[in-house]
Amino acid sequence: MVITKDQFKAANARGAAAVARGPIAQAARYDSRRGLIVITLEGGCEFAFPVALAEGLADAPRSKLRKIKISPNGLGLHWPLLDADLYVPGLIEGAFGSRRWMQQIGKLGGSSRSSIKAEASRENGKRGGRPRDRAAALRNATSFL
Repeated sequence: MVITKDQFKAANARGAAAVARGPIAQAARYDSRRGLIVITLEGGCEFAFPVALAEGLADAPRSKLRKIKISPNGLGLHWPLLDADLYVPGLIEGAFGSRRWMQQIGKLGGSSRSSIKAEASRENGKRGGRPRDRAAALRNATSFL
């Protein structure tokens, strides 16, 4: 595939705009004690997330999590020993991987059990259970017509 000068200039302009919007990673490290990836951003703020949330990192051995490279523009993190890449602005927005990965993570959260969740379920049951989906109820009612 041949890239034209115009395409190259446009890609550079998009990259410059992305850098201008930030956030830019200056450093990144694996905190094995807490099981977190810690990113130091331009300006001194830090952002950390649990390894288990990130696609490509969740089941990785500690030794392979320690080596992290930051892209030259500061927008990406790369784990060369895992062949894993994450986008810093996406991480800060809560995107820890592909859409499919995020759906799997969401299912795990929805299946969690707690005393608060159990109590809410009991209270809901006292009021007749989960509210019905009005659109589905209308579809079912009109399917007999």
